[in-house]
Amino acid sequence: MKMTLHRLHLPLAHEFTIARGSISIQPSLIVELEHDGIHGFGEVTENAFYGHTFASMTASLKSVESSLDEYIDRSPIDLWPTMKARMNDDMFALSALDMAAHDWRGKRLEIPTWQDWGLSWNDAPDSSYTIGIDTIDNMVAKLDEQPGWSIYKIKLGTANDLEIMTELRRHTEAIFRVDANCGWTAEQTITNSKTLADLGVEFIEQPLPNTADVADKRKVFENSALPVVADEDCQVTADVAKCDGLFHGVNVKICKCGGLTPALSMLKDARRRGLKTMVGCMVESSTGISGAAQLLPLLDYADLDGAVLLKDEPSTGVSVVQGQVKAAAEFGTGAGLQRERLADFLVATAD
Repeated sequence: MKMTLHRLHLPLAHEFTIARGSISIQPSLIVELEHDGIHGFGEVTENAFYGHTFASMTASLKSVESSLDEYIDRSPIDLWPTMKARMNDDMFALSALDMAAHDWRGKRLEIPTWQDWGLSWNDAPDSSYTIGIDTIDNMVAKLDEQPGWSIYKIKLGTANDLEIMTELRRHTEAIFRVDANCGWTAEQTITNSKTLADLGVEFIEQPLPNTADVADKRKVFENSALPVVADEDCQVTADVAKCDGLFHGVNVKICKCGGLTPALSMLKDARRRGLKTMVGCMVESSTGISGAAQLLPLLDYADLDGAVLLKDEPSTGVSVVQGQVKAAAEFGTGAGLQRERLADFLVATAD
């Protein structure tokens, strides 16, 4: 099995800001697996916050190049623990490889990946559209620029969070979700939750840092007027159990947990525990979104707007139109590449 790594710079439609910083270009690494004329694609984004660079991820992927033929006759689920050990627990790089392997397998079997897992795509939840931190006027403009979504996710963590939400509410009757990206204290969260509940907010995502005291997390869990969903607190499989009793739900990120294989396990575990389930994304192309969308049958909430936030991309696959997730025509995850346009985004290619 041949592996090709495509190093891309993806331009955003607008500068995107959260509590930790801003980006206008998203560096992305697409993993392509090919055998017998079948191509599988996976994606992971470079992430300075978590310490994952193109160089580090490329090295991890190259370290298992001689083992890729094992995917021909074995499922990515069976191989995941082996690949994890061989890649020295590089979850970001592993996530792209695992996604590409699931895509390749689905295309070879000529079925969607979700069907390969024994799931049924019925009543898939709508995705939210994310509005990054900006001036209030600019946040309103971004809302107006994307009308018709049933759900908007608002990034907060500023000195005027409630003012932002009050003004945005004047411009839409849609559901709001709030993501503080670890930017609040327990007291702020509890106080803010009361006003946010009155403003039609559905839940608060990761208000406290994942390093916050367990006592503070429990205090928020017990006293918040809104459900609280873990993100940074729920990165790998073992974290689901740790979130039980401290959060009302979990947001699983494919890149953090190491791919579609552990994400599938985490979501099933969360549902068994009575936790609400969500899959989120980075700002990424339709390759990554197509992979994550295969998990929709297991979700209460979806945040799969990463490709919508881009100005342009060379990837194809699952699309998200005003929140409705539309499956791709291809089997597997449905991901593909417009090769004639790839050069416009390519930074370097490693073969």
